[in-house]
Amino acid sequence: MMVLPFLVAGWIFLVGVYGMVTSRNAIHAIGCLAVAQSSTYVLLLTVGYRRAATAPYFTDTPLRTRVVDPVVQALALTDVVVGATVTASLLALALQVRKRHGTVDPDALTGLRG
Repeated sequence: MMVLPFLVAGWIFLVGVYGMVTSRNAIHAIGCLAVAQSSTYVLLLTVGYRRAATAPYFTDTPLRTRVVDPVVQALALTDVVVGATVTASLLALALQVRKRHGTVDPDALTGLRG
């Protein structure tokens, strides 16, 4: 079993989380969240990988042929779509905050404190 893709997924996640924690800009934090979320693509595709396997087309594939898991590929595609939707929604929210308050610095948004 290969460990390197799991380490790469963990490293991408940690880089994204570090960027979110140290960010003083909402746009930068949203970008870092997208980076952290992209680590799940690597993780999902690593879980579904099989050595010496082909694409999961079953119409002309002989029996007993090793194929990669199509469910994991579908989950990765769904993850991409959900990640893009969440990123776009958060960027739209940050744009509205910028229009109303004139800044995207979380420390400067004192009007949002309860």
